[in-house]
Amino acid sequence: MRGTFVRALQMEMAVNDRIVLITGDLGFGVLRPIWDNYPDRIINAGIAEQSMVSMAAGLASTGRTVIVYSIGNFPTLRPLEQIRNDCAYHNADVKIVCVGGGFVYGSLGMSHHATEDLAVMRALPGVTCFAPGDAAEAEAVVPVMLRTPGTCYLRLGRDGEPQVHQGPLESWSFPRAVPCRKGTDIALFGIGGILPEVMAAAELLQEKGVSAEVLSFPCLKPIDREAILDAAKRFGRIVTAEEHNIIGGLGSAVCETVTESEKPCPVLRIGMTDTYTSVVGDQKYLREYYGIDSRAIAEKTLEFMK
Repeated sequence: MRGTFVRALQMEMAVNDRIVLITGDLGFGVLRPIWDNYPDRIINAGIAEQSMVSMAAGLASTGRTVIVYSIGNFPTLRPLEQIRNDCAYHNADVKIVCVGGGFVYGSLGMSHHATEDLAVMRALPGVTCFAPGDAAEAEAVVPVMLRTPGTCYLRLGRDGEPQVHQGPLESWSFPRAVPCRKGTDIALFGIGGILPEVMAAAELLQEKGVSAEVLSFPCLKPIDREAILDAAKRFGRIVTAEEHNIIGGLGSAVCETVTESEKPCPVLRIGMTDTYTSVVGDQKYLREYYGIDSRAIAEKTLEFMK
């Protein structure tokens, strides 16, 4: 996703000279093409995320679209007050980009485990939240984000994630959910980098005789209410999976939607269960440890269907 983001951003910078990128002293390898082609529109703010976000708000006040780029929790939790007061409150055209959502930086410990970011950003009034599930979704989301008024949050993986979609999502329209697999028995919803695990869980369920429909939600806020209510009506049960706390993320958004509808249905939320990640390891290990890998999703779904 990271490489796709940079390529998509370059394309937008080529046609819009008001786009500026600020990095928090990282990403020099992957951002090299932007340094080379647009040296006057990329700034290294250093390891000073709070100042970086305030700087972005100031630049946005001059009519620029400003991207703030850092890893994990650093562009969200550390400068939260600046995002809220300087950017979101003023509807500033600032786009907060997190590389390494969830357990991407798993071996670096809980300070680098971004498992509350979506909930925090979603809670801020006026902030639009994106979390693509693979490179194809990232490619579709980036130009939409840059054209979305006000402050936005974009949660990315890193590089090397499995490709779920076999080609560009040319027909995707904001903020629609993306159908990934047809099914007849139950609906599985995924968001962000966990999407390949959700798809693999659907395959495991198929082996057990369960036909699961899979939808990806590259946009968390605003969320595709129509897709949620349609699934609730057709299946009567929904499972959500996220590499994130179950409080405040996709599961919460789905629950809020169905409970406010005329025909609510049961929802199983799979994710971090209101806990910090006190364990370290790579992303695959941590997904298995905390019960959000494909096997755990399939097993929990089967139990839920009973």
